[in-house]
Amino acid sequence: MITQATLTTPQAKAIVPSPDFLKLIDKEIGAATNLCYQCRKCSAGCPMSYAMDYTPAQLIHAIRLGQADLVLNSKTMWMCSSCQTCMTRCPQEVDIARIMDACRIEAVKRGIKAAVPSVQKFNNAALLNIRMFGRMYEVGLIGDLKMRTFQLFKDVGLGIKMFFHGKLNVFPSISPSRTATTWGIFSRVKAKELENVRAKEQK
Repeated sequence: MITQATLTTPQAKAIVPSPDFLKLIDKEIGAATNLCYQCRKCSAGCPMSYAMDYTPAQLIHAIRLGQADLVLNSKTMWMCSSCQTCMTRCPQEVDIARIMDACRIEAVKRGIKAAVPSVQKFNNAALLNIRMFGRMYEVGLIGDLKMRTFQLFKDVGLGIKMFFHGKLNVFPSISPSRTATTWGIFSRVKAKELENVRAKEQK
């Protein structure tokens, strides 16, 4: 739970409550975050909770309180691996992984710098990789990620072992039809995003 001690830290003093934040997240996920009754089974089972600054249950509670600044500047949503362990354990079937996605999307929309930059860089590299080839091309992804993070020699030994065990293909699997289909998906998503922006501007 987010306690009084948590909310009186120097970082928390700058938090400005946003009553509409809960509605925004609910609209994004198409469900009610308020179904959560804080049993904390999600936090108990989360394999990534050790690397989070707030547990999943705490972040859900912060969303319900309208603490947009706390949520969107936290590490928690970036460290979520979307493994769905939380939803599997949740007696209310709250899709916490989807809520984390919604929080990341909102943070990007607001231009908030990711609390864990390497995760966002990996996400951007992976999306570009899929857009180009229609599927994941591991060697291309690794190369792109190295250039984004400047960690050129990290895990080189592991990469060599994977290559000699046939786990990494030097050349991508290219399929024009698959790539065209993927481009179509990205185009429809971009069009939908622009449509949403225009709808908000007209209000």
